[in-house]
Amino acid sequence: MVSPFRRHKEMVKGLKSAGPNHVAHRRRPTAPAQQLDTPVGQEYAALRAVLHDNLRTLADIASIEARNPKKAEMAGTFAPWIEGVLAAGENGKAAQDEILVTNMIWALDYRDFDYALRLAAHVLRHNLILPERYKRTPACFLAEQVAELALAQQEAVDLRYLVGVLGMVAGSDMPDPVMAKLHKAIGRGFMRKAADFDPSADNAPAGGKAAYAEQALMHYRRAFELDTNVGVKKDIDAASRMLKGQIDAAPTDESAQT
Repeated sequence: MVSPFRRHKEMVKGLKSAGPNHVAHRRRPTAPAQQLDTPVGQEYAALRAVLHDNLRTLADIASIEARNPKKAEMAGTFAPWIEGVLAAGENGKAAQDEILVTNMIWALDYRDFDYALRLAAHVLRHNLILPERYKRTPACFLAEQVAELALAQQEAVDLRYLVGVLGMVAGSDMPDPVMAKLHKAIGRGFMRKAADFDPSADNAPAGGKAAYAEQALMHYRRAFELDTNVGVKKDIDAASRMLKGQIDAAPTDESAQT
């Protein structure tokens, strides 16, 4: 069985071999517009009106900190609709949906990453677009938002979400500095894993602490390849020292037999 570390390493190597920021496929057409003259379309229009009322309410709240729990509260109104949209999406049916896209953005803001990435998977699979004010593709927005949050607040985003986002946006066209930030954030996540490494843990990777350091170094180097100004030179040095220390400290075959 191939280990998760090996699969992850091969994925990153594949991205690197394809170029600085490759596009794995031609741009697909965006999802069709909602048909508002149907019963489903009328329900969508009614809920979108509620959404716009919510957005006006949020715009009147100056504090970002105060807005986010409000978004989590408002999201409940749209949850049944979104579940229906996701179910239809599993059967290959999707239309442009401002309600779902906005709730994806909100979920990132109020830190429900499981929900955010669930919605993001639908957005990316069906090529939905963000509201015009965001000026970015969904993949670029997702990568940058999650990476910047992780870099600003180290404990805010679990490493598995960062790695998940990387897998979701792989092959999407975006500025190299954005992808560099995501790799930097993932590298720091692996370094925190190395610092907290417990060899007795059930989920301890084969290769021990060195495995985490190796993953960190790989992502730091990829970040630097994409953007030399991303700020990982000291990170590369730290990961290199840690990896060398772990290799030097590892018992040789000869010493293990004595």
